Amino acid sequence: MTPEEPTSEEPETEFEAQVAQGQAQIESLPPVLPVLPLRNTVLFPSLVTPMVATTERAQRLIDDALAGDRLLVAVAAKDPEIDEPGHADLYDVGTVVRILRMIKTEEGTQRLWVQGLLRVKILEYESSEPYMRARVEVLEEQEGRGLEVEALQRNVSTQFNQIAEGLSNIPEAVRALVMGLEDTSALCDVVAANLGLSVPDRQELLEMVRVRERLERVSAHLAREQEVRRLEEEIRGEVQEELSRSQREYVLREQARAIRRQLGESESPAELVDELRRRLDALTLPDEVRQQAERELDRLAALPPGAVEAGTLRTYLEWIVDLPWSTESEDSLDVAHAREILDEDHYDIEKVKERILEFIAVLKLKRDMRGPILCFVGPPGTGKTSLGRSIARAMGREFARISLGGLHDEAEIRGHRRTYVASQPGRIIQTLRRVGSKNPVFMLDEIDKLGTDFRGDPSSALLEVLDSEQNHSFSDHYLEVPFDLSKVLFIATANLLEPIPPALRDRMEVIEIIGYTEEDKLEIAKRYLLPRQLERNGLADRKLEVTDEALQMVISRYTREAGLRNLERELGKIARKLARRVVEDEKLPDSISSQDLHDLLGPVRFEPEVTGRLQIPGVCVGLAVTGAGGEILFVEASRMPGKGQLKITGSIGDVMRESAQTAVALVRSRARELGIDPALFLKSNLHIHVPAGATPKDGPSAGIAIVVALTSVLLDRPVPPNLAMTGEITLRGKVLAVGGIKEKTLAAKRAGITHVLLPAQNEKDLVEIPGDRLADMKIDRIERIEEVLSIVFGKDVFV
Repeated sequence: MTPEEPTSEEPETEFEAQVAQGQAQIESLPPVLPVLPLRNTVLFPSLVTPMVATTERAQRLIDDALAGDRLLVAVAAKDPEIDEPGHADLYDVGTVVRILRMIKTEEGTQRLWVQGLLRVKILEYESSEPYMRARVEVLEEQEGRGLEVEALQRNVSTQFNQIAEGLSNIPEAVRALVMGLEDTSALCDVVAANLGLSVPDRQELLEMVRVRERLERVSAHLAREQEVRRLEEEIRGEVQEELSRSQREYVLREQARAIRRQLGESESPAELVDELRRRLDALTLPDEVRQQAERELDRLAALPPGAVEAGTLRTYLEWIVDLPWSTESEDSLDVAHAREILDEDHYDIEKVKERILEFIAVLKLKRDMRGPILCFVGPPGTGKTSLGRSIARAMGREFARISLGGLHDEAEIRGHRRTYVASQPGRIIQTLRRVGSKNPVFMLDEIDKLGTDFRGDPSSALLEVLDSEQNHSFSDHYLEVPFDLSKVLFIATANLLEPIPPALRDRMEVIEIIGYTEEDKLEIAKRYLLPRQLERNGLADRKLEVTDEALQMVISRYTREAGLRNLERELGKIARKLARRVVEDEKLPDSISSQDLHDLLGPVRFEPEVTGRLQIPGVCVGLAVTGAGGEILFVEASRMPGKGQLKITGSIGDVMRESAQTAVALVRSRARELGIDPALFLKSNLHIHVPAGATPKDGPSAGIAIVVALTSVLLDRPVPPNLAMTGEITLRGKVLAVGGIKEKTLAAKRAGITHVLLPAQNEKDLVEIPGDRLADMKIDRIERIEEVLSIVFGKDVFV
């Protein structure tokens, strides 16, 4: 970074005119400016600096600045490894710069020259998109005066000139500029910009508004640089005295070793090879892995220290020695203790707990058994991910987790070949290295949200990982040696089974975690959610009680979900409101009742709608399954004068549309049996609608609900308000089985439905639902549409 030499003459070029214009803009600086994050550099005022913008976000900012007043704030990032730093990743002090010139290169980047104007402090960020904008305050510099400041200024100029004489990367023009500068602040900035300091050191100098303090710090950096130069000369002299002219390679080795010894840095390449060999000998490795590691170690020892391949080999061998080839966590095989921990952390979900206890029992009898591959499937918020941590705690194992949601690159699973720059192992091997154990509880979160593109199919790469017959010799592309994953307890989580490829689904033992009833949510809220929110909001030491009626009202009137996330958010909102009252010295009530919820949570969000919407003929309640669990589904039918046309609305798919057409044909064929005038179909138009219209819906399970809604509107007889149904219909009137019975049944219970009609073929699915969850609910198993119509409208419906 080289500042241009100032001149007192009238600007003769466009570039010089823009520099002068930038100085003039200081007086009218806007209060809000766009923020350009910088990586690995800090810009100073009084300097003209070249820059390159590579990201789309930065280029958009620069284009907008060029179209306006050309001003922006350049702020250094604290961590240069972050590609897109946010507010918290940037320093608070930056430099207002003016864009002097911008050239677009053939590679699609922008090369520009900017002029530093002022130091500013960022007060607050006002926006983040399409780029960051912040309100800034100019930092007024405190000029230093007196003989001491003048002496410091001369000392800095002299020191810099002495150092610059031996450095080829500092032009003569810069040296002349430093010697002729009278502005103390500009002198500090020019010297700091050309010293090669680290980003934290540069940022420290940028933030110093007292010029004298800045002079002292720059002088200290110059003194340190002079001492390093002196030591380099001494080391070079010592080495040259010991070696002959023909030993050039040996000279370089000894020089590097002497430099490291003087600076206290790491050991020499030979010492590094010896250390890696000692660590390798201490490991219990498979024969194939040991042979590969020793072969690569011999190659590293034979390479010269400056070889490009040496760094790659060193990194590879460090991965080999850091992996847990034989390190295992000692399993806790006490079944009773594991049961206590699982019950302590999670309410209900007995099926999952029983499967884990079975695994622990078998592992106690057969210590060399391979870990099972489990897949927890259920709506969001039902505790699938947290259950993995509880299982690890119950078994005394390490817990590892990776999120697969949105993963598109196969190399994220299998790693990159070592031939690629910056290659590394996949996430499986990286995570095992981090936890330091070869038998952790390994959670693969959101496995149903894997993606596929030109970089490969991650789900196919998981086939080997999640196969107990193959994963004992898992091959990562980076390691190129097998790693044993057979002792890992893999647990995948998903909201839906359908997006998971069949081959991958076949390798896992699927355990469905169904949604919670209101009774379950009440117990979970009392045992886990409410105490946790009181603890997080500083109310754990206060004797505060929330009545069961209040909790029940939060569950039924403020949330509507299969899981628990929204419920915990509402309880957290209650705790925060109460915490504010404590801080404001308001007296808290002894208990929170349902009457207090309006003040704490606002008006209720969900009203019971089944009874209100079923008072007119033509409306029937069906049951459906979504990614959030089971839901009730209203089916509405209407008749109007017309010419026998059928209209179907509600954002429904092809399968559901065909199901509606089948239902119309069935009702029309049974018109005389039901006492419906067949002429109605010729002189009427029928309209079937499935709210909500913005939500896509598909599937055949609403077939009998559509038949009932059509019959209701044609007979002008309403459907009982407490009745819901699901099932596919055929033209012969037979009711076929559908999926998601557990989720649909629980959704009906949450909605206050007391009577449910299910296909007789789905009776087997009811066995998996605990009996207490279906208490106070009547379930009829039906095989034909005649049974449905008799239950809904009474046996007198047939003529």
